[in-house]
Amino acid sequence: MSQTEKLVKLAVNAGISFGAKLNAKQLRVLAEYMNDDQELELTTFQQLYIDVSENKLELVKGKFTEAGLICYPVGSFVKSLRTCNFCKGSEEEGMPVAIELNKRIAGREVPFTLKPAYTGCRVGCGEPLINDIGIIKVGTNEFDLYIGGTSKGADAKVGTLFKKQLVPEQLYAMVDDILDLYHEFGKKREPFFKFINRFGFENLQQQVLKKR
Repeated sequence: MSQTEKLVKLAVNAGISFGAKLNAKQLRVLAEYMNDDQELELTTFQQLYIDVSENKLELVKGKFTEAGLICYPVGSFVKSLRTCNFCKGSEEEGMPVAIELNKRIAGREVPFTLKPAYTGCRVGCGEPLINDIGIIKVGTNEFDLYIGGTSKGADAKVGTLFKKQLVPEQLYAMVDDILDLYHEFGKKREPFFKFINRFGFENLQQQVLKKR
């Protein structure tokens, strides 16, 4: 890779599975598009950041996809869903719901980077309560939705329960509506928890619930 080539940062992972894992094929294809002295950055959100040449971006994304890697934009977008390890199994902890939710929201443009998290039981290994949007599976097919959590500095706080005991379709629709309102009314580079404080939790809740 020439030093004069413009680089684009790309976030990748192997999708929603039993833990954050990569296989040998995926590691090889990542290495194929790296210089010997180049490093991968592992984020707290189960993603790897890799810098790739802008003029090879679509080619690289295609090769990564063939290897089973999922590519996401970096910046003011919804990050891929952080999850627990599904220790009790795919169906019991709702892996299909986590996969579907990730497909619907990851990569959506928002005013500032938004971090969603999911956990398959009340233990909360996916840390849903200290992320912007948090989902906890609480019943056979029911989920509690929290918003506004943040883990950083003096602003650190636990998310607030937005709606409990949602079935999957209700959950998807409600998260969609929340993101739509944030996209429409959030200020540029305004973190989600600050948007909630300014817009009003009750106002946001009313705007979303009146559609249901």
